[in-house]
Amino acid sequence: MYACKNQRKLAVLSIFSVISAPFVGNMGVMEERDFFDEKESKKAHTLTCPHCLQANEYELSWLVRTKKKQLPPRADERDRAKFAKAKTYMVRRDDMTMCKNIRCRKRFEVAGVQSVAFLE
Repeated sequence: MYACKNQRKLAVLSIFSVISAPFVGNMGVMEERDFFDEKESKKAHTLTCPHCLQANEYELSWLVRTKKKQLPPRADERDRAKFAKAKTYMVRRDDMTMCKNIRCRKRFEVAGVQSVAFLE
């Protein structure tokens, strides 16, 4: 099919460059994290252990994504529309927690607390 190994290498490289062209070195594409500032936060929630049925206060960690004051300068029209719709929100980081009861100490899934909460 190919006359020599170099032609085969060139064909493979040209196919790779066509496939990866939109992803490599494209500075015009903005991601969601370009619209937000991120910081960690901990909030207390009352949860009940499903094993021992004891209620306690648990500190759950949240990732707070605050909308930036202004859009980065490299944004195009589509990015401006996304930025106009963006809102500040929190994402829960902890899915599991450990019971505080010394006799129980079993891990249980965090239920009854939203995983994403929008802030005004």
